[in-house]
Amino acid sequence: MKRLGTLDASWLAVESEDTPMHVGNLMIFTLPEDCPDTFLRDMVTRMKETGDIALPWGAKLAFSGLLGRLLAPAWKVDKDIDLDYHVRHSALPKPGGERELGILVSRLHSNPLDFARPLWECHVIEGLENNRFALYTKMHHSVIDGISGVRLLQRVLSKDPGKRDMLPPWSVRPMRRRGSKADSDASFPAAFSQALDALKLQADMAPSMWQAGNRLVHSVRHPEDNLTAPFTGPVSKINHRVTGQRRLATQHYQLDRLKDVARATGASLNDIVLYLCGTALRRFLLEHDDLPETALTAGIPVNIRPANDEGTGTQISFMIASLATDEPDALNRLQTIKTSTRRAKEHLQKLPKSALNQYTMLLMSPYILQLMSGLGGRMRPVFNVTISNVPGPGQNLYYEGARLEAMYPVSLIAHGGALNITCLSYAGAINFGFTGCRDTLPSMQNLAVYTGEALDELETLVLPPGSRPAGEPSGNLEQSQ
Repeated sequence: MKRLGTLDASWLAVESEDTPMHVGNLMIFTLPEDCPDTFLRDMVTRMKETGDIALPWGAKLAFSGLLGRLLAPAWKVDKDIDLDYHVRHSALPKPGGERELGILVSRLHSNPLDFARPLWECHVIEGLENNRFALYTKMHHSVIDGISGVRLLQRVLSKDPGKRDMLPPWSVRPMRRRGSKADSDASFPAAFSQALDALKLQADMAPSMWQAGNRLVHSVRHPEDNLTAPFTGPVSKINHRVTGQRRLATQHYQLDRLKDVARATGASLNDIVLYLCGTALRRFLLEHDDLPETALTAGIPVNIRPANDEGTGTQISFMIASLATDEPDALNRLQTIKTSTRRAKEHLQKLPKSALNQYTMLLMSPYILQLMSGLGGRMRPVFNVTISNVPGPGQNLYYEGARLEAMYPVSLIAHGGALNITCLSYAGAINFGFTGCRDTLPSMQNLAVYTGEALDELETLVLPPGSRPAGEPSGNLEQSQ
């Protein structure tokens, strides 16, 4: 058995009927030319016939009951995996448009995983218009994070459109960097040495952690410092209790559009993503007469996993930044976001890399305690909304000759945070996935549309007229329900 780390175990601890803690990925493919009518049926059959199940796909909880998940969270290898259960084949009702796909994926993402089995599902969805199909996978956040999930799925795919008889995702093993825990010596002397090293590391990190805490406290007393601290965001429509049903909306933009306005304004790509989300949220809350007088804040996951590490579990830290939703002027709003993210980066960079995991737990502990105590959504949130930007593959990829057209992240939400916005880049495009509580955000698809209109407005403000794009189609998987 392998015990879970503290942060990974916390995702199990806060799991509930209303807050399932799994994350997903939706990939849309175009079928190969001249493929047989049975292409997808044959592909699913091959997927189910594989005899080699790699980790993390082959691991399940050693103790699946609630007490086991809370008191002794550990993984063991499942030697009898039922792929007929984990791999599912569905078809959209005709015509299979983006709306029908969004409705189905929203429903699938609302269903919790079975804790007595390995914590994943894979759904092959046929019948999407224009000769396309979709592959939706979901896995518990205690098993994988956004970066490692994208890296693992990327290794399943191929740059070669002619490649066939490819392995399914659960047969491709992640590449681990040397020196990872999986490669470490399990002898008693080695374990004793590691324990001593861990104690020394904790002692060495104490001053850095104390300084980080002091900077956050100082920023609360001195807002002019522009470092956004936890619990400084207001309570808004998106910060109450949630129910178990989810809603998904998506948007798709050419990455060059965001890079052009980033260059023109001296902003980073992440700054532009935050600006689009903050501007869309400001408009959305104004329409619902729920815009707070103070700015909403964003919790921004930061990848701390080495570039060559595709290991499992969660390897992220967090920044908190202002979304400047209280600022009516668009360019002032962007400038405030730039300043806030710069200060958040400076704050995080002052910590040694060895302290980032501990800092993450320091920052996330109040959030986790809110959820475990039942106070989530009943008090001021740690931050208002989670916004992630995950880099994906830059070139076109294929599976069994089917061209991958787009990848959309489908994330998790919890009490106190009814909305999650995750972006994923792929082959010159950036794909926004909006995951929300169905009951709290019945008009969530408007948020997706508003990001596009925010981008149009920013281009008009900062780009010369001749350099602005004429417009592009934007896909939205949930136009109306």
